[in-house]
Amino acid sequence: MFGTWYTAALLAIESQTVIALRLTALAGGGPVAQSEGERMVSEKIDAAAEALGTLMAGGSPDAVIARYREHVRANAERLSAHEIE
Repeated sequence: MFGTWYTAALLAIESQTVIALRLTALAGGGPVAQSEGERMVSEKIDAAAEALGTLMAGGSPDAVIARYREHVRANAERLSAHEIE
């Protein structure tokens, strides 16, 4: 409806929450920071491979953005749950 630019902008805005939560986890140091850093890197590699696969199979940029937004949403929920504990 609004186009790719709109969903990309939403992804950028939503990602800011995850970035803030991850920075908080990393700043705490220790095993939590180590685990989060490793998870972050592996998730980025996996997401890039998934996006490439989608595009190579004929998927649209909108499909890639929608999937990235799912990943961001899941990370926000996971990281927010740790904040409450």
